[in-house]
Amino acid sequence: MIPWGDPMSPVLSIDRARAVYDRIGALQDTQQFYERAAVDAMIAHADLGAAQSVFELGCGTGRIAEQLLAHHLPATARYHGVDLSSTMVRLASARLARFGARASISQSSGSMVIAAEPRSVDRCLSTYVLDLLPDESIRQFLAECQRVLAPGGRLCLTSLAPGKRGVSRVVSTVWSRVQAFAPNLVGGCRPVDLPAYLSPEWTVRYSGLVVSWGVASRVLVATAGD
Repeated sequence: MIPWGDPMSPVLSIDRARAVYDRIGALQDTQQFYERAAVDAMIAHADLGAAQSVFELGCGTGRIAEQLLAHHLPATARYHGVDLSSTMVRLASARLARFGARASISQSSGSMVIAAEPRSVDRCLSTYVLDLLPDESIRQFLAECQRVLAPGGRLCLTSLAPGKRGVSRVVSTVWSRVQAFAPNLVGGCRPVDLPAYLSPEWTVRYSGLVVSWGVASRVLVATAGD
């Protein structure tokens, strides 16, 4: 497992990140005011109607998984989500209980290793999680997605992103500075340039910048090996 950060890094350690999200709990859903538009854009380009197996890194309260299972995935599709926080695992498990065996949740140790066979997953999903991780862990997660995605499978991501102009540029600059000095205040997250982490083996199917309430988010959908 790759450790998250070091004592001098503004990136939260695994233990600090777990503590933050155990404390935040259901309040995480209040971030929908700027996340919703980006998540909707990701779903629109994820081709979920063709997916039978979905893995999510950082399932949170299970809000997005519930949306996918109820409205976008086939009735035969299976979903598995992991989260570092025991609070989030409890909330997501309760939220998704109505879907029975179609949905499962487990607590992550912080490892980026995906417990799945090679080429066995149709969609690898993560929303507003990679912007919490150190660079090395982001790259390890993307390498794992490349390993487990089935032919034609899609990597579907959203994260905070650097704003390009106007208010969004100011907001992302201020956000980055707060994260550098007091990461707990922003949940450890900071704007990141997701496309820059993709190796040449990935083919980008969609990349868009969504700005909502002055907050810029990157939406990225890619396939591997084609």
